[in-house]
Amino acid sequence: MKPILLINPNTNAGITAAMLDIARESLPDARVEGLTARFGAPLITDETALAEAGRAVLDLAQHIGKAAGVIVAAFGDPGLAALRARIALPITGLAEAGMAEAGEGGRRFAVVTTTPDLVAAIARSAQAYGHGPAFLGTFLTPGDPRDVMAVPDRLVEALAEACSRAVKVGAEAVVIGGGPLAVAARALAGKRDVRLVEPLPSALRLAHRRAMMAESLA
Repeated sequence: MKPILLINPNTNAGITAAMLDIARESLPDARVEGLTARFGAPLITDETALAEAGRAVLDLAQHIGKAAGVIVAAFGDPGLAALRARIALPITGLAEAGMAEAGEGGRRFAVVTTTPDLVAAIARSAQAYGHGPAFLGTFLTPGDPRDVMAVPDRLVEALAEACSRAVKVGAEAVVIGGGPLAVAARALAGKRDVRLVEPLPSALRLAHRRAMMAESLA
């Protein structure tokens, strides 16, 4: 099968490399390649940066080439709808896939992340993807996202504490919301007393299924 293309909507190539490592580890049989946004923010922390990231994703459409499918690897799914309208390939978003897995069967879930200025956008995504009744809200790590994310061990601890708060209000699953949080999400996986959803592996599995289905119908 042709490769699945992972598009990082922020400009940090190091994050692209880290996400590719996790994607390839989570589904070794899939070929995964990556592209990094050519403009925008190195970290998407608010809706202005999210909108710019959507334009950066669309800018990369001309470079997609012969892929089996595409993952938009930021939790706000920037540019997802526009890219679907532009190219005839299966396109999968991180929030789309992570929320689908977390909310399967009506399971109550929450999102844990670092970016307070994206809470409203996350809530809109939950509604748009049909998870309104099951979505319990977004739980945040304290402090400036850049400061929290600068120290990996501190980030994992802060995410774990936010997960605990989500569980206390009834979350049966927790999505770690953010492409740049993929490494921390992997560190937390299997260590919490709640189903913890890593949206990047979720997106890769969904993208792979969609690509195989599209290939079978071709």
